[in-house]
Amino acid sequence: MKVFSSAAIRGSTWVALSVCLLGLFVPAAQAGTLAVIAGETLDIKADSLEVDMSRGSAILEGKVRASLGELQVECARVEVRYDEAPNVKWARGTGGVSARIKGIAATASSVEVDVARRSVRLEGSVKLTRGKGWVTADSATIDVATRKVVLNDVQGSIPVQTPAR
Repeated sequence: MKVFSSAAIRGSTWVALSVCLLGLFVPAAQAGTLAVIAGETLDIKADSLEVDMSRGSAILEGKVRASLGELQVECARVEVRYDEAPNVKWARGTGGVSARIKGIAATASSVEVDVARRSVRLEGSVKLTRGKGWVTADSATIDVATRKVVLNDVQGSIPVQTPAR
């Protein structure tokens, strides 16, 4: 097991949250571009990183921040499972998850990314805002391939512009 502190890492596949999240080349904890995703590098920063290479897992803790192009994601903790390549198979962010991209902000208690299924799931006090509009839900599922979003137990406010006369 390796433990790295004040990790500033550029990584490999954190499916864009909302979308999402974390790609991580775990054995090396040094800054440097390890992968490019859709022409963008994934940058990750955390207070600490613990890697268990025998189990194919990693934990980032403390002020975790990930950015991929215009996407910015922050939370307190991220758990990652990866294969031998290493490619991220699954990631879960917890502790006040917030994400921002192109004028859209999302918050939730947790976010889970299943790379094989190409899905992202937000749970617990999910809130999406854009401009003056907002929607809350108990949970939201995003199919990355189809860009289909399903929200459960929804309520919100969407501004309607009065037609010009």
